[in-house]
Amino acid sequence: MDRMIYLSMSGAKATMQRQETLANNLANASTTGFRAELQAFRAVPVRGDGASTRVYSLETTTGYDPTPGPMAATGRALDVAMQGNAWLAVQGLDGTEAYTRMGSLQVDAEGTLKTSGGLTVLGDGGPIALPANSSPQIAADGTVSVKQANGGVTSVGRLKLVTPEAALQRGDDGLFRAADGDLPVDPNARVAEGTLEGSNVNPIENMVAMIAAARQFESQMKMLQTAEGDEKAASQLLSMNG
Repeated sequence: MDRMIYLSMSGAKATMQRQETLANNLANASTTGFRAELQAFRAVPVRGDGASTRVYSLETTTGYDPTPGPMAATGRALDVAMQGNAWLAVQGLDGTEAYTRMGSLQVDAEGTLKTSGGLTVLGDGGPIALPANSSPQIAADGTVSVKQANGGVTSVGRLKLVTPEAALQRGDDGLFRAADGDLPVDPNARVAEGTLEGSNVNPIENMVAMIAAARQFESQMKMLQTAEGDEKAASQLLSMNG
């Protein structure tokens, strides 16, 4: 009896965690450069005396879906889409170097190049500063140039673009980081100017998965109710026999 209760309880908890992941993916279906989060579970035996037949569900982090999202032309000079497996280096709120595929950039009041979320964009030599009253443009190799009022064009830096060999790790802040520290610049990485990469979340697929998870949760709740009913019936039989 307790085996049924334990299995139903751990399965219901795992299903709720899956629902949270699916809901987060759906909430970011229109977020620029978002990578769908993947989740899996595995059965793990419970250790201890008398518990050799008990198992519980343990979350297995599988990372994210690396499939590129759809590209949309915007015509805006500070919109860039990373090509292939290239990532843009930014400075996280904790001061560490992190990576993102969100290429909607802007210039703040101090002339620093930042993402639309306010994160500082890193270049080969640190943050990129643009002079006032200038028109910025970004080349395919990430070089940032500005056109002065007199018509002259000056290079002010180059976006730090990296190409990780292994999968990155998503942090709680939504940014990605490498397990072995900061990644080196990839001189072959390229961007598309005036273009943004959309989210790779498939809304229909996630909705179907959420419905399936909801039905699975209901089944597990019914198993708990069945176990409770069986326990009451067994208690009544024992009391009658006594």
